[in-house]
Amino acid sequence: MVKLVIDKGNSSIKYGVFDKEALIAVYSTPHCDQSQILKTIEKYKAESAIISSVVLNDDFSEIRERVAQVMILDASTRLPFVSEYETPETIGKDRLAAVAGAQALYPGSSVLIIDAGSAITYEVFVDGEIYKGGNISPGLEMRFKALNTFTDKLPLVSKDEEYNFAGRSTRQAIASGVINGMIFEIEGYRESVKQRWGINNTIISGGDSIFFVEKLKKPIFANQNLVLFGLNRILEYNA
Repeated sequence: MVKLVIDKGNSSIKYGVFDKEALIAVYSTPHCDQSQILKTIEKYKAESAIISSVVLNDDFSEIRERVAQVMILDASTRLPFVSEYETPETIGKDRLAAVAGAQALYPGSSVLIIDAGSAITYEVFVDGEIYKGGNISPGLEMRFKALNTFTDKLPLVSKDEEYNFAGRSTRQAIASGVINGMIFEIEGYRESVKQRWGINNTIISGGDSIFFVEKLKKPIFANQNLVLFGLNRILEYNA
């Protein structure tokens, strides 16, 4: 069965086509142009779909008209793992999908799941079946912007700034402080979950994942399509 999985974020839509558990195509399109999704449905003859959206009161009528079975991921959706999160109605759908993605890619394993995007999130998944919860922290760009916004003199710096471990200019000091601070934060989480739950596997996804994966201790695995794999896992579980 060919399935369509759709992850609708704040600025764009990322979606994939699955044949059973195999991801056979990945696309991205702006919010304002969903015509490409409809063309993809026709091209692959998708028989079912799952949609994760951060947009309130979103309209999926056109997709429903073209796909026989459409599931909307929400707080009432059955999950393929046990969740200990106490406020399921508030958790980001992408966080749950990332956990399901880790379950699909590393069955039976304990995994620390990191999403390095606008915010950086850490999810603790134990024994391939229990989601313990997670943490949310400001992402890389947000930290740079905060230093510039909430001070009078500090400039706006980006991750592309050249820097030394001990910055020899204000711009270098900001770049070094923010980037190394996040590296220490990530490694601290990795060591903590290893000591607490025996977790040795780490998956990182999100827009800044490639930037960090080269700077972190191994082993660490980057997967930009982790949420798509998770949406497919949830769709399969509810089939």
